[in-house]
Amino acid sequence: HVQLVESGGGSVKAGGSLKLSCKVSGTTYSSYCMAWFRQVEGKEREEVASIYVRGGHTYYADSVKGRFTLAQDYKKKIVWLQMSSLRPEDTAMYYCAGDPAASIKSCTGGSFSGRYWGQGTQVTVS
Repeated sequence: HVQLVESGGGSVKAGGSLKLSCKVSGTTYSSYCMAWFRQVEGKEREEVASIYVRGGHTYYADSVKGRFTLAQDYKKKIVWLQMSSLRPEDTAMYYCAGDPAASIKSCTGGSFSGRYWGQGTQVTVS
């Protein structure tokens, strides 16, 4: 079965950096859309960034543009979210999500809804 496993969360001071990883298994990967979401308890989930793995087309939310960067290892089915210049408002549970059936447009239009989800990794910025 499909599994998405995140890692790399933690606590960091404002201005610092963290790198989140999401490893996908149990599925073919040729046309996946992979995305990172974040959620603070009591607030709506926010899409942070997404990547259409074939071709590397990306989307970034305005709130993270210029600070967060996506990268991938297509063969190993890993997507990373490099987070720099972190702010206290970046504190949240971060989730990796994927969908093998998304189009480039639905993947990178800012309204992606994942089919498969990871368990989440906490990021705390103080």
